[in-house]
Order: sequence, then structure tokens, then C-alpha cells
Amino acid sequence: MPTNSSYPEAPIPDVDLWGFLFERKDKPFSDDKVIYVDPHTNRSYTYAQVKATAIEFGQGLKALWDWQKGDVLALYTTNCIDTPAITWGTHWAGGVLSPANPAYTVDELAFQLKDAGAKAIVTQMAFIKNAQEAATKVGIPLDHVIVMGDERDPTYRVKHFTSIRKTAGSARYRRTKAKPDQDLAFLVYSSGTTGHPKGVMLTHRNIVANTMMIKVAEGGKLSSTGGPGGDGDKILAFLPFFHIYGLTCLIHQSMYSGFQLVVMPRFDLEDFCKIVQERKVTFLYVVPPIVVLLAKSPVVSKYDLSTVRMMNSGAAPLTKELVEAVYNRLKIPIKQGYGLSETSPTTHTQPWETWNTQIGSVGTLLPYQEAKYMSPEEKELKPGEVGELWIKGPNVFKGYLNNPEGTANALTPDGYFKTGDVGYQDADGNFYITDRIKELIKYKGFQVAPAELEGILLSHPSINDVAVIGVYEKEEATELPRAYVVPKDGLGRTDDEKKAIVDWLGKRVAGHKRLRGGVRWLDEIPKSASGKILRRVLKVKAQEEEQGPKAKL
Repeated sequence: MPTNSSYPEAPIPDVDLWGFLFERKDKPFSDDKVIYVDPHTNRSYTYAQVKATAIEFGQGLKALWDWQKGDVLALYTTNCIDTPAITWGTHWAGGVLSPANPAYTVDELAFQLKDAGAKAIVTQMAFIKNAQEAATKVGIPLDHVIVMGDERDPTYRVKHFTSIRKTAGSARYRRTKAKPDQDLAFLVYSSGTTGHPKGVMLTHRNIVANTMMIKVAEGGKLSSTGGPGGDGDKILAFLPFFHIYGLTCLIHQSMYSGFQLVVMPRFDLEDFCKIVQERKVTFLYVVPPIVVLLAKSPVVSKYDLSTVRMMNSGAAPLTKELVEAVYNRLKIPIKQGYGLSETSPTTHTQPWETWNTQIGSVGTLLPYQEAKYMSPEEKELKPGEVGELWIKGPNVFKGYLNNPEGTANALTPDGYFKTGDVGYQDADGNFYITDRIKELIKYKGFQVAPAELEGILLSHPSINDVAVIGVYEKEEATELPRAYVVPKDGLGRTDDEKKAIVDWLGKRVAGHKRLRGGVRWLDEIPKSASGKILRRVLKVKAQEEEQGPKAKL
């Protein structure tokens, strides 16, 4: 029998995200509670200000751009406190939000815009050039590319989102309600093993359910009142809002539960420590490379991080040694969680009480779900037996956009999502993830598709064949993309030529896709009879190779 969650289950409200957040009767905090704050400018939004700004933006979309139900707004930006109001303003108008990585090149962004069918783009001035070029490539009018944030540049004739809010006659427009279990709230893009990213279709009900799941999982440990200064818990947001981890766990959880979210545009260790100390941050969502810095960097010793009561780490497993190193140094406990874009994202987390007794586990199954581990023959396995994790619940996505084959391969007829992750469950209901069936490389929480890099590298004039794998780097607690290259005649197989390939690819892809694991030469790429790259053979080879210097980028 599939495992059910041991957490209590309250009914999931049958409403769209706007109704869930802004039409509720049980809000435990006041309308003037500051929810989002920029620690650098001290600009902030209260609950009431987010609501009012979102309504005005949604009205402006309808008045200015004839916004229709299902229209897609792309968000191409680093973290910004304007993001929540723009997100829910899009939903107010019946639209769908599709966040894109601001590190994307013009071509990478253009693919997402075209695939999603985006009608408009919101960005910041730092990214306006790429946003406009990508918009032109896919036929989005340049007056549908607007900016948010504090920066202005008179050399670009581009509207700020606040001008959309002030569109004449917009106040006569009314909210478009969404069908919670059918209409999309988000189109997030997850790297596909075949190369191009896949549009993960997440409904309003998916996000409502996952927000409720997270709230139940934290078991009342987090509060909108009390704590240092009586302001309740404060969460530092440096994980990207364009990723589902940031979208749900940070943006939605803070608004629903009344936590203050201190918003960093991007991670910087010194800035991070300073803000934790000055703002008395109490809870942190992190990824393993951040945990490594907290365990080892001398910068950390300059600051008082004692207000942090708990950290939650996701995206990749943590070792016992790393968890204990941080606790011994800072006395901050770290619990682990697990999730995927396709599950909105969080499916498991460790209870606060077991952070130091179940290190290595991703925790127990959150409420409203069922899970089981399956053999390669798709037979259900018993506790302790290793297989692929399948999950079913209201947080499981609707499918992949424009990709019926991918959807059919990922979702079973009875609603289970095949995660592609391998592991087991112990007798006490703790889940463990030990490996991946998927070929995706995870670099600091970002997914990198080997096939995408291979496709680009094969266009290099000096490369005959290539295979890309992830190699684990212990010092950084992450996988690094490495290319095994069969050179064409005339390539001298020198270190300079390796670096030239690394640099060549680096100019064509987002930063997280660069070959930080370097380049290795091969005479032949190992392949199966059907021509499929045998990546596991290369992984064994990587383990056997003497530790060589990584490519310097």
C-alpha cells in the first residue's frame, strides 16, 4: 500500500490564489503588517499595499493590453519586492505568470517566451537589453516590455509597472476568477533531459495546496507575532523567485502566514550575514553550497547570527558532517526537505524535533499526498528496498506545456508523478533520496540538461563528439558540469584548448550551465547499441581519474 502522510489534514480551500490570500476570513495578522522589505533601500510593502498594488496592476493590464484569461506574463529578473504584487496582479486579471532566470541568454529567454506564448515581459533595467532583444525575436511588441524596481534609465523609453497601474479608466475593470483545479497560475521551466526546458503547468490549486502543506509541516513553529521585537518570524529571501522553491516557500508562505520576508536581489555572503544580524532574521531556506560557506568561511565569524532558530535545506542532500559542522560553529540546526518543480514544490520535510536524529533523510511525507517506491518493473517496494519515488497529491502538476509525450511519461493514469529520483523509506516513515534516474545535473539547486550542452558543443568546429555529466565537488557540495570531448583531427589536446572550449560554451549559456567541471579528452564516447550515451560509464571513469585541476573560469 502507498504511504500516506502522518500529518493532520485540514480541508484545502477550493479557491484560486487571489481568494486564498486576499479574501480569507481567518487572517491572523493585521492589514498593516509589513510583509516584504528591501534591506538596502528600506522600501517595503504591507499586506494591504500588496493587495492594492496588485489590483491596480491587474486593472491596468486589462485596460492597456486587453488582458484575457490565460494570457501569460513573463518575469525576467532577480528578486525584487515588487514581484509579489505583479504576480498576484497578473492572477487578478486572469493571467499566468512565467518566471525566467535572469542569467538566461537572449536565445534561452526567447525559447521560453515563445513556448509559453508570453504576451508581455516585466524585467529590471539591468536586464532590459536582453529582454527587448528576446521580445523582438518572438514578436512581442516592445511597449509590452516594462520594468519594475528602483532603477531608471532615460536612454530607454520603457514604462515602469507603476504606470500600468495608473492607466486611465482602469478602475472600471473587475477581477477574473480562476477555476482552482483547472486554470494555470504559473508556468515554471524545468530542464528537460532531451535539451530544451519544459514548461511545468502549475494550477492555482497546486500552489494553494502546497502552501497549506508547508504551513502544516512547520507545525506552528513559525509565528506572525512574537519573536524579536514582536514582529514575528523573519525569513531572509535570497533563493531566486524565478525558481519554484522561492515562489512557494518564500513569496506565498510569507503572505499567507504573515511572516516578514527580507528580500535580497541575489546571494552575497557578507551581505547575507549582515542582514541576518541587523534584521534579526529567524528562519532561512538554504541550499547545500550556502551551508558549506556557513561551515567554513571566515566571513561568518564577524557577525552574530544567533537569532536564526532553524534552517531548511533543499535541492540536494546534506552530509551528517556538514550539518554538525554548522551546528558546532553557530548552534543553528538544519533540517532537510525535498521537492520538485512538478510538485509545487515541497513534498517532504524533517520535523524540527528530528533534525539531528535523522540526518540524511529528506523527512516525512507532507499532508494530502501518497507516495511509493517502485522497482524498474513498476512493482511497489517494501520499506528499505530501493526504487524510484512516485508521488500523488493535489500539489502534483497538470502536465508539461506543449509536450503530451513528456506528460504521459511523467504521470501515470491514476495520477502518480514519477519523480526520477531513487531512494527508500525506512520503517519509521523517513524518506531517503540516494540517486537519480534522470540525467539532469544539479548545480547549486539549478538543473542543467546534459543534452542541451551537448547540442551546443557539437556545433564547435573542433569537436567530433561529446558527452556531458555532473561530477560531485565536495568542497562546494554540488555537482559541476563536465564535458568529455572527442576532438577532431588537428586539435592538440592541450590545456589551453580545454579552456578555450569552456570559454566558448560559457558565452552561449547561462552561468549555471558553464563547464565548471572542466573538459576531458576521449577517443570515443561510450554508447549503447541504440546510440544512447552511457553516462554511468563516464561517471565511473570520473571517479577513477586522478583529481585534476578544474578549469579556471
